[in-house]
Amino acid sequence: MNLTRNLAILAAAAAVAACGGSPAQTDGPRYIFPSDYMADPSAHIFDGRIYIYPSHDRISEVTDPEDGAHYDMVDYHVLRMDSPQQLQAEDMGLALSVEDVEWAVKQMWAPDAACKDGRYYLYFPAKDAGGVFRIGVATADTPEGPFIAQPQPIDGAYSIDPAVFDDGDAHYIYFGGLNGGQLQRWRDNELLPENAFAADGQPALAPRVARLSDDMLSLAEPSQPVEIVDADGHPLTANDPHRFFEAAWVHRHDGKYYFSYSTGTTHMLCYATGDSPVGPFVFRGVLLTPVTGWTTHHSIVETGGRSYLFFHDSAPSGGRSSLRSMKIAEIFYNPDGTIQTLDGGRQ
Repeated sequence: MNLTRNLAILAAAAAVAACGGSPAQTDGPRYIFPSDYMADPSAHIFDGRIYIYPSHDRISEVTDPEDGAHYDMVDYHVLRMDSPQQLQAEDMGLALSVEDVEWAVKQMWAPDAACKDGRYYLYFPAKDAGGVFRIGVATADTPEGPFIAQPQPIDGAYSIDPAVFDDGDAHYIYFGGLNGGQLQRWRDNELLPENAFAADGQPALAPRVARLSDDMLSLAEPSQPVEIVDADGHPLTANDPHRFFEAAWVHRHDGKYYFSYSTGTTHMLCYATGDSPVGPFVFRGVLLTPVTGWTTHHSIVETGGRSYLFFHDSAPSGGRSSLRSMKIAEIFYNPDGTIQTLDGGRQ
């Protein structure tokens, strides 16, 4: 842990508070949790507060980056903020550990959460005993948990980065990530014996979407690909710098559905819009330029008539990609529905 970095950020926050002020969101991104390395923040408003469900980075003996093995996370904590202007998020404690999941062995990567009828659901990826990423679900009576995991992963859900969108009368789950996330090992919901990447010029591999069952514990239907197309309706290709890589997120703004995601190897957050939560989505632009570190992962929350992007970078750890810190920044929409691009600050 970088103690000097933590003390500097906390001192700056204390100085703002002593002056009776709050951070100006229009001044750009700021860190919201400097006391530990957490990343991939999925933020939701539950019970009038912002709850954040991140992955929990740690200094691990695993240093081999092959297939993302150095992202060696073993548990989840839940964070809470009373408003986006709160200087620091509050750690509500341990929510779920790999030791408490019967089927999971390692690598508890980016999770998400949902609420239905006063019950809370944590969706998370982890590798099983065969080294395959599956997606599990755990339940709790409160937003902060602790969560109790179901004994088996969700049948038909695989790869990484589950994200759940509440459309009012239904919940949809999105998932998928390339390379270490293993999406290239799946076709038509069947596991392949080896990788099968899309070739340059061919449609890029797409994330998956499915409607959740009424009890939120299973898929109500087999997942289908999420189409991301250009203005002419053609799918983005595998060599397009704006194609999907991982980190799906869906939110709604002014009647439109926004599908945002990470481009991974080209280090951007991009977004597309559509008229349905299952797509197709038309590519609209870059949401966030590259940050310090290999990539970023995000969520978007609207509250008080303003919109906020939660994301992470690796600047506080000196650019170490497996030790990341969470940030928040206000985002702004143009009259045509496009989002003004935010500078990620990568040097």
